[in-house]
Amino acid sequence: MTASPVDTETLRRLPKAVLHDHLDGGLRPATVVELAAAVGHTLPTTDPDELAAWYFDAANSGDLVRYIATFEHTLAVMQTREGLLRTAEEYVLDLAADGVVYAEVRYAPELNVNGGLTLPEVVETVQEGLAAGMAKAAAAGTPVRVGTLLCGMRMFDRVGEAADLAVAYRDAGVVGFDIAGAEDGFPPADHLAAFEHLRRESVPFTIHAGEAHGLPSIHQALQVCGAQRIGHGVRLTEDIVDGKLGRLASWVRDRRIALEMCPTSNLQTGCATSIAEHPITVLKDLGFRVTLNTDNRLVSGTTMTREMALLVEQAGWSVEDLRTVTVNALKSAFLPYDERKALIEDVVLPGYAAAL
Repeated sequence: MTASPVDTETLRRLPKAVLHDHLDGGLRPATVVELAAAVGHTLPTTDPDELAAWYFDAANSGDLVRYIATFEHTLAVMQTREGLLRTAEEYVLDLAADGVVYAEVRYAPELNVNGGLTLPEVVETVQEGLAAGMAKAAAAGTPVRVGTLLCGMRMFDRVGEAADLAVAYRDAGVVGFDIAGAEDGFPPADHLAAFEHLRRESVPFTIHAGEAHGLPSIHQALQVCGAQRIGHGVRLTEDIVDGKLGRLASWVRDRRIALEMCPTSNLQTGCATSIAEHPITVLKDLGFRVTLNTDNRLVSGTTMTREMALLVEQAGWSVEDLRTVTVNALKSAFLPYDERKALIEDVVLPGYAAAL
């Protein structure tokens, strides 16, 4: 489909849903500078604009491990109650300003305990900050609903604890679970006990797969661990030849398993060669349930509006295509069915109808 011209302000106003966005990858540069000064952490630069540029340059290395290493500085300022409250509240306000109406924010509580907070204190503090942000956004006339995904770090040994937290806070703002961190060499099946525990307790989960590692990681995430969604999944195209789907690709498409795709991030980590040739477009056209996401807004120097604009400008997407992936995201959100349906029918579809 050929996209008709659409300006950035129209894109910004479109209602958006994001399923794959990391809390510690989306801080405001000025906030990092201020909080770092308060805790005595040394940054590459104390100029917010220069810091934003430093993150973007470091992320464009084509190396997932180096990309992840940039989180050292954001995590350093998220070890106190004050730091977590502020970053969580600002996270919500920034999404609301970008037209996001539903988001799932993910983070690993085990990475926020170096300042003396306990794991439950981390979760409760983040939820408090998110609630404050949602209240302010609603008061400003830009309401946004934010659910939390707790992450276990796949290369460490506390995944089970993170799963226990997701179960414990399932009815207190936490909507699901994920494992994150370096993919290659750390297969999802290493944490099968945690996923079995989550299934027994009816906690949905997604798994980072098919980014740095290929089809076997996607297969494990789905067929061994039981994931309901796949984080990234760009390498699923390795199971598609001349438009013909292999067994795994067919399983993903036919069962409407959502792919949480992050174009800019995938370019930076070397998982895609360009926006124009990013797998999100061919997978969309083949009928997969693809969703559009930011991954890490600070690190990737992006927003949902920017991701949309890139696809319109470089991959020929239309507003109808953007509506499709937004509805896809809400269909696969870890929310009750009636709440997903209401967001689609009462917020997203009217918002797009006004733009078309």
